[in-house]
Amino acid sequence: MPVDRLKEHMAEMPIVAILRGVTPSEVEDVAAALIENGVGIIEVPLNSPSAFESIEKLATRYSEVAIIGAGTVLTVSDAERVAACGGQIAVAPNTNPEIIKAVLGHGMIPMPGIFTPTDAFTAIEAGAEFLKLFPAGTIGEVGLKAMMAVLPEDISVLAVGGVGASNIQSWFDAGAAGFGIGSELYKPGDTPEQVAQNTAALVEAVKFIQRGS
Repeated sequence: MPVDRLKEHMAEMPIVAILRGVTPSEVEDVAAALIENGVGIIEVPLNSPSAFESIEKLATRYSEVAIIGAGTVLTVSDAERVAACGGQIAVAPNTNPEIIKAVLGHGMIPMPGIFTPTDAFTAIEAGAEFLKLFPAGTIGEVGLKAMMAVLPEDISVLAVGGVGASNIQSWFDAGAAGFGIGSELYKPGDTPEQVAQNTAALVEAVKFIQRGS
């Protein structure tokens, strides 16, 4: 089951790599740098150049070892195209029940964006189990902690926006189950070697926290 696989990856390394701006010509090498250094959940935002081509390349090559999907999924048509490319997750900056249901209908996992408890419960009622708190830096750790007090225990919230190695500990403490990380891992122009270094540093920071050291 896709959800079981996602949960396994999240338990191992709760990072979703956001490859905003990646191109099809580089995406496989960039993904290899991520996967080889411990990050196995990857999204290509649909406002990246030829994003569907990149997603299809990643799904074809890495779907057995990684969770591949799209970000900035804003329409039902987007969801259908991501599914056709072999995507497994569909991440959005907003909560739209119609899109959540379309994503589920295509056998993928929705990660709708939430900012308020109303957003969260609307997403949950539509079938979402993984929620993207965005922009997390605006609501802050205190806001997340308050929200977690009322959300069902089986719901996972990922903090995205304003989150990085320097403050992951405080987000863990507030109840975040994972994190979406963009430019700290990859930004347009980075080489695979740079991505590998970035990934290794972030993964070590997360493991340090997971060990409780």
